[in-house]
Amino acid sequence: MPLRKCTGCGKLLERENLIRVVRSADGIVIKGACHIDGRSAYICKNIECLKKAQKKKGLERSLRTQIPDGLYDEVLKRIEDEG
Repeated sequence: MPLRKCTGCGKLLERENLIRVVRSADGIVIKGACHIDGRSAYICKNIECLKKAQKKKGLERSLRTQIPDGLYDEVLKRIEDEG
C-alpha cells in the first residue's frame, strides 16, 4: 500500500487513513468518491493535525497556492463526519 505524508503531523500513513485535498483545474477540492487529477496534499483524519496544517500552512506549501479559510471548515466537517 502506498504511503502518503500528513501535512499536519508529518507521519507517513496509508492513503485510506488520510483526507486528500486536490488542486485541479476546477480549483481546490476535497477528494470524493471519484478520481481527480491534480496536485495533492493529505491530512490525517484528526482535528489536531488539521490545526497544525493550518498553523504551519502545510496545505499552502504542498499545493503551492493560497487556501481559502472555508476549505479548512470543509475538512473539519469531513473529519467530524468520518470520526
